[in-house]
Amino acid sequence: MTPPPPFDPELRAALGALEAGVREPFTPGNLAARQERDAAARPRPTVQELCADGLFEVAELCVPGASDGREVTLVSARPAGADGPLPLLYYLHGGGMIMGNAWSVLPKVLREWALPLGLAVLSVEYPLAPRARYPVPVEDCYAGLCWAADHAAALGVDAGRIVVGGKSAGGGLAAALALIARDRGGPAPVGQLLLCPMLDDRGATFSAHQMAGADIWDRTSNATAWQALLGERYGTADVPPYAAPARATDLTGLPPAYVEVGSAETFRDEGVAYADAIWRAGGQAELHVWPGAFHGFDTFAPRAALSQDARDARTRWLRRVLAQSGASGKPPA
Repeated sequence: MTPPPPFDPELRAALGALEAGVREPFTPGNLAARQERDAAARPRPTVQELCADGLFEVAELCVPGASDGREVTLVSARPAGADGPLPLLYYLHGGGMIMGNAWSVLPKVLREWALPLGLAVLSVEYPLAPRARYPVPVEDCYAGLCWAADHAAALGVDAGRIVVGGKSAGGGLAAALALIARDRGGPAPVGQLLLCPMLDDRGATFSAHQMAGADIWDRTSNATAWQALLGERYGTADVPPYAAPARATDLTGLPPAYVEVGSAETFRDEGVAYADAIWRAGGQAELHVWPGAFHGFDTFAPRAALSQDARDARTRWLRRVLAQSGASGKPPA
């Protein structure tokens, strides 16, 4: 196996400054302890804190889940005093399907997108694996999306201008929602924002092997997460595309996609392949491969030049896809 691509100097410094425990791979043996540690290290901001001294209007909503009487929590946020209906970013947090929460990602999402673009945001608190295995998390996310579209007027959002998006596991969930909505005739997003998306359970790509032990999220952690999500299905041919969108054989009729990966990350090749598959199916995708970037680089080095470039590119795409969809809610041609 060839050595990994070199890390960007600013990102390499940020990676080297991380505590050893943060870089420790996830394994089935340490998963429960790591989940406890993550929950303690990532406290949820309160609604009052998210309001940022009146800059945003924030509320927690409990809506019906997919089945069994479950409820899904959606954290609703929008710039204070903004006239509706606003376009909606339906956002799925990262964390490999085993970590993270809907509240902690909001300060960044609100600052970078909601305020400058006049967006409403719904951040989804989906259940984590292995407590909840496929299909529960993605079906609850889809139930929340349908609820939001059905209650758009009450939310003050435009049901015809919804973008599904997320980072890492959230990017994989966003891609899955686009597939499910197409196949079931559900709410039609005008775009899918896929940031370093977790798309392929098989771990067989060149970059998955090349970045083993080098990326902050490597194939050991990835395999642990997929096993937690899929249970007995892990490692079998019986994994549907709604669980792992890289398994999809038909990518026609999907909304325009923004796909972003780093050249030095485990998910590089599956992200590139997904964008290529969309193009081959006659669809629209904008692909960015940031040179020397590891998984989730902008979280760990937010001030790095590459992180700033990535944020600018995402914002430009969001602004463009929303402007092209217009009030009609039609995706750009």
